[in-house]
Formats: sequence, structure tokens, C-alpha cells
Amino acid sequence: MPLLAVRLDRGTSVPLGVQLADAVRARVTDGRLHPGDRLPSSRALAADLGVARSVVEQAWAQLVAEGWLEGRHGQGTFVAAGRSQASPAPARSPAAAPGPPEPVRLDTGTPWIDPRHRALWRRAWRDVAAATPPRGYDDPRGLPELRAELATRLARTRGLAVDPDEVRVTTGTTDGLRHLLGALAPGPVGVEDPGYRAAVATVEAAGRRVVDLPPGAAGADLRGLAAAYVTPAHQHPLGATMTGASRLALLGAAGEAGAVVVEDDYDSEFRYDVAPIPALASLDRERVAYLGTASKSVSPSLRLGWLVPPAALGAAVDERRERTHDAAPWPVQRAYLSLLREGYVDRVVRSARRTYAARAARVVEALGEHLDGPVAGMYATVPLPAALARRAQEAARRVGFDVPLLDGYCRSRALSGLVLGFGGCTDAELDRALAAVATALRG
Repeated sequence: MPLLAVRLDRGTSVPLGVQLADAVRARVTDGRLHPGDRLPSSRALAADLGVARSVVEQAWAQLVAEGWLEGRHGQGTFVAAGRSQASPAPARSPAAAPGPPEPVRLDTGTPWIDPRHRALWRRAWRDVAAATPPRGYDDPRGLPELRAELATRLARTRGLAVDPDEVRVTTGTTDGLRHLLGALAPGPVGVEDPGYRAAVATVEAAGRRVVDLPPGAAGADLRGLAAAYVTPAHQHPLGATMTGASRLALLGAAGEAGAVVVEDDYDSEFRYDVAPIPALASLDRERVAYLGTASKSVSPSLRLGWLVPPAALGAAVDERRERTHDAAPWPVQRAYLSLLREGYVDRVVRSARRTYAARAARVVEALGEHLDGPVAGMYATVPLPAALARRAQEAARRVGFDVPLLDGYCRSRALSGLVLGFGGCTDAELDRALAAVATALRG
């Protein structure tokens, strides 16, 4: 008799781990599995189903994250205790009834973090508690040990060979951009349109005028600009990768104009269709300022990033930060150092890459006829007529999801569609949102 009456279909594009999670979730919601029921071990069930153990572990981790299952140390995995998720909630009086729940926002910036790695996360913060903090103000450039780890990682993952002294630790991408703006020569800053809205707000808050550039600054004349802000590895939010020829043309235009190219490398580690594209800064360290972030690999709330400015601007950035005592918090830097050393970041990135690849396949299956190209990273941009995009957005909202519209990322360009993120949700939530959007698009 099978350990768990589940059949997996190897002839479909849906990953086996997703099929297993869906099947077990259905058994909990329809009452065939009850709160407190113990599930087979990953090793035993994998052998029974004829799949790799990682398939079962992925399914169990997803269901634990969704709250359907719970792990008990030394005992195994069980259906979550308490009231069955399939049973109705107890009646409430009208006065006590809560308002409608907040919709799940399917945005471009909320990552999926594999819950299997929580032990390393906790260990990092224990490491912080045991470490000795600095006696005075922090080095405005960041912890030397962290800058060394970041330099090593940039060389390994982004093809960017830098010395640790060239790396500045920041409190995020916009913080790094803010410090860079303070060191630039006077003048407006070009930003891609459509583009990253927080970058536009940061430039304007610095008292500089924003000049709209085409995505990738393709063919743009940069004369008169102090800098051009671009997202070469994965244009935000259209999703294209800047070609080699376009990279060289952009660097040439920047050189002629005497402008700095600001590279926001926000999610390059999450390519699953091809190997990650080397950083633009690897082609020209004197002309390109590089911005990186821990928001997508660890958490947006960690508020940690890094800046590698051109050598000519490094001293001005450091002087400004030292004068204002502007540095990333020491405990956060120390925790991230531990996460890098213990391999947490690499493991989370690998897990997320697999998850995003599987979710991208679901997006393509549901909305493929509306997509312009391959899906990469943690979101998909779906070009649509404005009225149809709004109809699909409303359909998603009715079932509890907030899907941003593409025109919200535009300034002077007239583009419309959806920008559907799939990091900050569960597989089941993504399926419900996709079903609502696909139904609206067919209607």
C-alpha cells in the first residue's frame, strides 16, 4: 500500500514538487488528512514515489511556509495542529467582524525565501549577539570583513573584479544612489522610462531634474547629463537584457558626454533561462557606478546594499558619509557577513532560482500568448491594451490580489499592461491570481 496516495504526472510541465504540494494541500482541505496526522518522511516518500528526495523536501517546505504542515524537531512533519483549515471559521458578531483582508500585492520587489534555511538565519543573529561592536562610530565605508566578502562575491557571481576598498556598504539601492548623487557634478540625471520609480523619487529629492531615457538608454544622447541610471541585466520593468552592442554604445555615449552610468543590478542572480549576465561595470570601471542589494536574496527589510563608485568619485562619497555619520547599522552588516560566510545567501539564491523558474513556467502556461518574450527574475511584464489591463487588474483584486499596472512605471511613454510579481506569494496564491487574470483576458 502506498505511503501517501498521490500520483505524479511526469508528462506535464508542472514540476513534480509543485504537483506533490498541490496534492497534499488538497487532501488537507477536503478532510482526507487531519490536523495532527503525521506525514511520511521525505526519504521514505521519495522512494515510494520514485523521485529525488529534494522533490519531497521542496513540497514539504512550501506547505510549511503556507501553514498547512508543521515540522516537529526530532519527530517529523505533521498536518498543522489546531482547527482544520478546511473547516469554517467560528461565527462572529457583526460588531466584531473584521474588515476585508488586505490584498496580496504581487509586486516586482518581494522575494521568496526558502523556509528550510531559517536555522542559518537564526545563527547569524546569534553571531551578532556574541560579537563585540565597534567602540565609536562605524567606518562609513562599511565593515572591512564584509567589504572583502562582497568583493569576492562580486568577482564570482558578477564578473566584477574590485578591491574591498572600492566597495561601500549602504542601506539599500536608493541609499547608494543618494550618496552617488551627492558626489556627481551638477546636472540632470537620465532615468529609463518606464523605470524604477524609487530611483526617480531619489533623484528628484536630491534637487536634480530627471530626463526620461528609453529603456537601456538605447540611442540616447547623454550630453548635458551628470549621469544615466539603467538596469542592464533585467530592465525594470520591461524585463529585457541589454545586448552587448547596446552596452558598448551606452558606454561610448557616456564617455562622449562625460556622464557616469549608474548600473542598478537589482536581481541579476535570479536568471534561470541562461547564466547570469556579467555586470556592465565589468566593462568600464572608470565610467560605471555599480549598485547592488540584499533585498531580493535576503529581505527588503534588511535594508542593506552596496555601491562600487568610479575611482574618481570614491573619496567624495566617503567624505560626505563621514561628515554626516551616515553608515549602515553595524548589527545588520555583521549579520549579513555571517550569512555570506555560512553559505546562507548562496543557498537562498539557488532555492529561489528554482522556485522562480517553476513559477515562471506557470505564468507562461497561463498567459503565454500575451507575453513578448521569456520570463526572467521574479516578475513578468504582460503588455496589454489599457482597458484590458485594468479589467484583468480588477479581476485579480476581486479574488484578493493587487497586480500593478505597467503605466504606473511610465512618465512620458504611453505603455500599458500588467507587471505581475511572483516572489511574494505561495504557489497556490499565484495559481488563483493567474486564473483570475487569464479568465479576464479571455472574456
